[in-house]
Amino acid sequence: MRLLALFCKRWPFRQAVGLAGALLLTASTLAWAEDVAVVVHPQVPADNLTLAQVRKLLLGDRQFWTSDLRVTLLVRAPVAHERAVVLKTIYQMSEAQFRQYWIAKVFRAEISAGPKIVYSNDMAAELAAGIPGAITFVDAARVPEGLKVLKVDGRLQGEAGYPLR
Repeated sequence: MRLLALFCKRWPFRQAVGLAGALLLTASTLAWAEDVAVVVHPQVPADNLTLAQVRKLLLGDRQFWTSDLRVTLLVRAPVAHERAVVLKTIYQMSEAQFRQYWIAKVFRAEISAGPKIVYSNDMAAELAAGIPGAITFVDAARVPEGLKVLKVDGRLQGEAGYPLR
């Protein structure tokens, strides 16, 4: 606010209001960019999942959307912000625990393979659009067209109370 008051003293009112609007837009865009959107193939029969349901899907505890539509999990590579948010919020694991979890799950034959690793938002979007039953996470500021964005606990990214930040 001090910054805004300083600009109001030095600049005409219109310019100060325009600058204030630009600053607010930038701040809201930065908050949005930190959100992670849950996106799925358009044929997935879900629009809203609880955080617990998302967790079951990501842990491989739920492997089918319907009896004939298998869940295909696409997870960002270790250096991605989206992966860090998912590990912290959903898996509640460190990177090492995450790797060990999937190795053990495959070793016990609970699943045939672990999640597919994707190296960019574009790669995640392309694969999710091409694989029926796919679920992945992308930067909320860069949600691609052609994919279905799921609500989590009744909220979309950018809304107050959205859990994936």
